[in-house]
Amino acid sequence: MDDVIPINLAVEDDLSEMVARKLLLQSGRPYQVGTCYGKRGKDYLKKTINGWNNAARGTPFLVLSDLDRCECAPRIIDKWLARPVNENLIFRIAVREVEAWLFAHKTAFASFLGVRQNLLPDNPDEIDYPKRKLIEVSSRSKKREIREAIVPAPGSTARKGPAYNAKLISFVYYSWDVNEALKTSPSLKKAFNSIKNFSPKHLNLN
Repeated sequence: MDDVIPINLAVEDDLSEMVARKLLLQSGRPYQVGTCYGKRGKDYLKKTINGWNNAARGTPFLVLSDLDRCECAPRIIDKWLARPVNENLIFRIAVREVEAWLFAHKTAFASFLGVRQNLLPDNPDEIDYPKRKLIEVSSRSKKREIREAIVPAPGSTARKGPAYNAKLISFVYYSWDVNEALKTSPSLKKAFNSIKNFSPKHLNLN
């Protein structure tokens, strides 16, 4: 039996945490998740990434952020980190938002949302605004609970529905299959491969 691989997380929000945990679980590696940090948005991750990079010398870290409107993932890494990426830091970027990775498991996500499959994009990494697309698709759902959870109420100034994260977390936990999703999402495939192939190096336990 392989030795347990301890790992901490740093993510943007609760949905990203569940996605990260599912990636680790389905990797087949003996990961044991410790503490999940962040969940205070992208700006907080940007401010704290150098701390997680340093901390990775003692315990490996998986940091997951969205690309959003940045030109490319390597540019985020170069801009955010003051020093080279520690070999025990897995820093992955969802293109352009983690919701695109959910779209990538098209059959399951269409069924969950209660919409026809042809309403979902074939190339999820190419969606400019995945959250916006998800809300648009959900507004056409035949399931009232999906519309009420994910779509902002008429006249509301909210950017998403009141149970947006809770509904999507449920999908990730029960239905999302990473191996199916990576077939249509290159950014997810890169992230998953980095997790599957990771081995901790020279941990400083002092």
